[in-house]
Amino acid sequence: MRSIFHKLILASAVVAGAALTTNAAMAATTVKVPFSFTVAGKILPAGDYLVKHDSTGSFVILENRESRQSFTWVLGPGRPEPNSHKIVLNFNAADQTHALESIQYGSLTTARLDNRSKSLSGEQASARASQSR
Repeated sequence: MRSIFHKLILASAVVAGAALTTNAAMAATTVKVPFSFTVAGKILPAGDYLVKHDSTGSFVILENRESRQSFTWVLGPGRPEPNSHKIVLNFNAADQTHALESIQYGSLTTARLDNRSKSLSGEQASARASQSR
């Protein structure tokens, strides 16, 4: 009887550990950005960026995988469909430069991060880098 009880406890611990590992894996996604861009007044190089959702569900973190620079923003309700699982980085592109405009994390999104579109002249466009979870 004692052996069965120990196996039951061990099996429960393994299942709980697997569930925690799965949730942690779902909370971070790598997005490849093919161009350099500005965020919070800093120029970041093209490359792989880690997008993380914190455990409270209130914040999104963008981390440069090479330099370990990171930025954190508050998430709120967005326009995407309620069941969306996409992670999208939206950029404002003007005069050969890109600026991070917002981050969509599933059905949540950040407020507008780049206010330069009001003050820029010349051609403007938008660009996106996305990854499905």
